[in-house]
Amino acid sequence: MSIVVGIDVGGSTTKIVGLENNKLFKSPMIITANDPITSLFGAFGKYIYHNNISLEDIEHVMLTGVGASGVSTPIYGLPTTHVDEFQADGLGARFDSGLNQLIAVSMGTGTTLVRVNGDSIKHIGGISMGGGTLQGLSHLLLNTNNIGEVVEMASHGDISHVNLLIKDISKGHIEGLPMDATASLFGKAVSGNANAHDIAKGLICMVLETIGSCAVLSQINDGFKDFVLIGNLTQLPECHIIFPMMESLYGVRFHIPANARFCTALGAALSYHEHTINR
Repeated sequence: MSIVVGIDVGGSTTKIVGLENNKLFKSPMIITANDPITSLFGAFGKYIYHNNISLEDIEHVMLTGVGASGVSTPIYGLPTTHVDEFQADGLGARFDSGLNQLIAVSMGTGTTLVRVNGDSIKHIGGISMGGGTLQGLSHLLLNTNNIGEVVEMASHGDISHVNLLIKDISKGHIEGLPMDATASLFGKAVSGNANAHDIAKGLICMVLETIGSCAVLSQINDGFKDFVLIGNLTQLPECHIIFPMMESLYGVRFHIPANARFCTALGAALSYHEHTINR
């Protein structure tokens, strides 16, 4: 057995995958702890224990993510290499989606955009809108930063109590704009009819719509039509409402691959065999 382990170390959340012969080895895992190092070693230990892997089975450990910068020694004495996070985003999104030309939209604390054109992978920018925004505004407006609680609240919310829609301001059809499209995020909140559930729904939709619009507009002159969404926010139920609506609006395609949450860790592992780093 020869396994390459890819680990994406965030501020407190670590995602880990294993590849054997460039195929996923059993199930990826995610661990949350109070600091990156605890999260990293907790994820590694849990992964090898639950998958009955010995250290001798592991060929290489590939680290990426903001929390990986604090790791300067080999993991349990194993060969360990740091991987550029944007490269990992692109490789993971390309592998998991099966697409060869795409924009990887990594929805984490903020959002980064990575253009993949065959073997060319390039970071093209991003915005400071993401899970951190959702947590922060939820703390201020809903007295919780627990995303699970926000999702539950949003499931009972009505977006029309928060957002101003095209049909609210136009009595007739506007070519190219669905009547249910958003004219102004939170533009109707001034009416005072929104409750906490509606606000939760509005916050989630605001973050996702802003990310989607940013991704599309970044490629308005480049002709890319496929956007692969990766990261934790892909698990929000509203993704399956917001992004199909934006597909119709912009004439593009949004993809959420099977291992969307783990694509960066997956890309880190893939980089070992892709020879995209010096080793």
